[in-house]
Amino acid sequence: MVKHRSSSRSSYSARFLSIKAISIYLILIFAFTIWVFVFTSINIQTDSDQTEHHQQQIQRQDPRKNLQRPSDDLDSQLWTPPFSYGLHPCVKPTPRYKVEFVESDRYITVRSNGGLNQMRTGIADMVAVARIMNATLVIPELDKRSFWRDSSVFADIFDEEHFIESLGRDVKVIKKLPKEVESLPRARKHFSSWASVGYYEEMTHLWKEYKVIHVAKSDSRLANNDLPIDVQRLRCRVLYRGLRFSPAIERLGQKLVERLKSRAGRFIALHLRYEKDMLAFTGCTYGLTDAESEELRVMRESTSHWKIKSINSTEQRDEGLCPLTPKEVGIFLKGLGYPESTVIYIAAGEIYGGDDRLLELKSRFPNLVFKETLAGEEELNGFNGHATKTAALDYIISVESDVFVPSHSGNMARAVEGHRRFLGHRRTITPDRKGLVKLFDKVERGQIKEGAKFSNLVKAMHQDRQGAPRRRKGAAQGIKGRARFRTEEAFYENPYPECICRSKEHKEP
Repeated sequence: MVKHRSSSRSSYSARFLSIKAISIYLILIFAFTIWVFVFTSINIQTDSDQTEHHQQQIQRQDPRKNLQRPSDDLDSQLWTPPFSYGLHPCVKPTPRYKVEFVESDRYITVRSNGGLNQMRTGIADMVAVARIMNATLVIPELDKRSFWRDSSVFADIFDEEHFIESLGRDVKVIKKLPKEVESLPRARKHFSSWASVGYYEEMTHLWKEYKVIHVAKSDSRLANNDLPIDVQRLRCRVLYRGLRFSPAIERLGQKLVERLKSRAGRFIALHLRYEKDMLAFTGCTYGLTDAESEELRVMRESTSHWKIKSINSTEQRDEGLCPLTPKEVGIFLKGLGYPESTVIYIAAGEIYGGDDRLLELKSRFPNLVFKETLAGEEELNGFNGHATKTAALDYIISVESDVFVPSHSGNMARAVEGHRRFLGHRRTITPDRKGLVKLFDKVERGQIKEGAKFSNLVKAMHQDRQGAPRRRKGAAQGIKGRARFRTEEAFYENPYPECICRSKEHKEP
């Protein structure tokens, strides 16, 4: 009996020591884990600091990088492109794409409509439509009846030979109709907006009666989404590779970019859409005189293809549908933290109200540059009186700028943003006009002053509006039918994911 108790006591002691040993062992493992975590964190921070130091050394080697820099952190926030996650352009056809097409004796002629970028995106759509309908495309006619009344033809704006050759494996493009079909009757067609591939396949029934289809309007003839990837990539090949500007425009455009870079090191391209036609079309009269407001109303009333005539200017502005005024742009850029010394290229036509309307912007940013001051008089000789040509110069400079800021989300703003995304997500700041108007009105009423608090609000509002990679936005919730297409983000505004691909070693943003 005594022996049994002794055995039990020994067994109990052994179990107790075993539990105690395990507890100590677990505590040691936990302590070691904490130590490794702290040590690793210190090393990560050190590596980060070393990388930052290395980047600063590289930047110091280029004297232009030191211009306009209050601090390295702010410098990065203002000028450095967003992280691109290894994304890169991809417009190569997939293996499913039939590289060789069958030449067709059916033809599509096109009258492009709108300004430069409305015509460019429309032409890209028409190339894809010609491919879908197995037709030969005749070089499109440019719009000569719009507000700008530009007499330029295709070859004045674009490199016609390059356009034809670069698309040689996609679509046959010819300069004019063959003589034997010039006199034949044509199907004059207004194709549906935001149409699908199926729609155009159905339209091929027109070939039973006609050899030529004339398209009277080219913009937004294809849907933004739900198209085959090879159709989308063809649109990108046309817009970003095929529709190269004419040699004369390209040469001067690149010259002006080089002059801006050598003068400023880096610069903002501001698409200041504060021109008469835009203000009349949108009905935005905030800050204008009664006489100016009346002039815009008369213009809107007399322009037959502008369908909406009666517009409440205050409601338009409150909804963020008006372009920012030059003064508002100045307050906005200052709120983001750009210093007074920042060089700003004004990508625009004639500002409504002239130089006087720019005074408030110039008081905050005196280094405003215009194409007329950047280029010599002789260099602009072939451009004066041709709004499409000067718009092409603005486009080149805007795409190549360090930062692009549009004051309104029009055709050029969307096209430039999309191109900059395609080229590596260059910094593009899209103002939240609806949110900004509320802040501007508070400043106007004296409820808040321009300063640190105001600046923090502006920065927070635009933290996710800097051109960082993201997938294209779909239609707004709750909107059905064809109306939903108007609320979608345009394909050419953000061609991701069809024309922008990620590397295997990077995760998708």
